[in-house]
Amino acid sequence: MKKFTAFLFFIIILCLGIFFGSPYYTAYQLKNAYEAKDGAALSAQIDYEQLRPNLKEQLSYKFATTLNKYPMVAQLGGSALNQAADEFIERSVDGAITPQNIERIITTQGQANQATKELAAAWAIASNQVNLQNLIQDLIIQRGDIDAVVKNQMQIMMEQQEQALEAHMAQGEDSDKPQLSYCGINCFKISGSVKGYPLTVEMQREGLIDWKIINVVLP
Repeated sequence: MKKFTAFLFFIIILCLGIFFGSPYYTAYQLKNAYEAKDGAALSAQIDYEQLRPNLKEQLSYKFATTLNKYPMVAQLGGSALNQAADEFIERSVDGAITPQNIERIITTQGQANQATKELAAAWAIASNQVNLQNLIQDLIIQRGDIDAVVKNQMQIMMEQQEQALEAHMAQGEDSDKPQLSYCGINCFKISGSVKGYPLTVEMQREGLIDWKIINVVLP
């Protein structure tokens, strides 16, 4: 009976170890996939149905916060500017956050493509990296044609972000030891830097020991 009790206790401890240690093993797999440029393996660890809306929400919130700082821009652009920005964010996230594009990004270690540049431009616009004087001039010149303003600013940001991405790819460093921590029984975070960009990846438990990336907290 004592042997059975000891064996049962061992099994329970083993199961708990696997249960609570599973996200650390997933993080280890993600790190190996990234370093091996295995885009397919890393892409398979993403829950796209949750990641896309989470990124859209972040970008929309950043844009609204930025716009609140500049009442003149908000007044000139009106609701049409918000709508055009939301549509651009929606389109850029849907275009960039796909299994095929994520696999391409990891395999090429961040080599810019059209979809990636558009997402980077959306992040830059939402994060208050726009030349305010140029934006106001555009709003005045293109009065009534908000789409033209957004397209022009998008092109400017895409060119700037392409240069920034290339610089980060060449000089930016990855974290040697990212921070790993639970944020709930079914929530786990990986924080560090990728090519010099500070990022936090949020994972969610699926079943007992499987984990999927559901959010990437943008800087």
